[in-house]
Amino acid sequence: MKEKNLLAELAAYLFSHSDKESGRTPSERELAEHFGVSRGQIREALAILEAMRIVERRAKSGIYIDTKQASVEALALFARAGLPLDPLQIYETVELRKIHEIKAAELACSRATEENFERLREILKASEDRIAAGEGLAKEDREFHLEIVRATKNSVFHNICSVYYLMGEQRLPIYFNDPERSVRSHAEHVQIYEALLRRDGNLAQALMSAHLQGAESYWKGLIEGGMAASPAGAALEKA
Repeated sequence: MKEKNLLAELAAYLFSHSDKESGRTPSERELAEHFGVSRGQIREALAILEAMRIVERRAKSGIYIDTKQASVEALALFARAGLPLDPLQIYETVELRKIHEIKAAELACSRATEENFERLREILKASEDRIAAGEGLAKEDREFHLEIVRATKNSVFHNICSVYYLMGEQRLPIYFNDPERSVRSHAEHVQIYEALLRRDGNLAQALMSAHLQGAESYWKGLIEGGMAASPAGAALEKA
């Protein structure tokens, strides 16, 4: 079993087979037997999950799962494994993505190369073709935003922002099922591109902020609708 597959499957298994009260999970031996791998492989995978703050290994006690302290990378792993994500964490991550991408727009104005602009033009053309065909812009939206982050020439920045899109990859096609949303999003992308091309950092930031406000409101409405009666819902209302 490949490491990435083992990580996602192990996280999913631990999540569904942990004690609901204590969070205690099956032992290393039981996990090795279930996945048909060595205990050494299980230990290595658990070490990664522990670094992601998904599990805690307690001496002479066992393995415990705690998704409330999970890192952003862990949330992306949960999304890929089909695990339920904490609604408040989703909203907070969307909020963080907005902060990062507004800054990315500013940096891209001074650092973008002709190669970046050419790639953005290709993405905008692909978006036009998608809209003409009556299709959503899930793929092109992700590519447009990540190309702007790539234009900052900061690889760590790009890696961080890529995680946000991994978390939303199941939801983006649903978000763009609305043809009007795709048309509106494309028009806003064009405006952002033109601001970048003029190297107008203030305008690019303002346009990016307004553009991402729609996605932030969508996620907030979606989360509030599904958790109105929960304690987390009350916390979100105060956010």
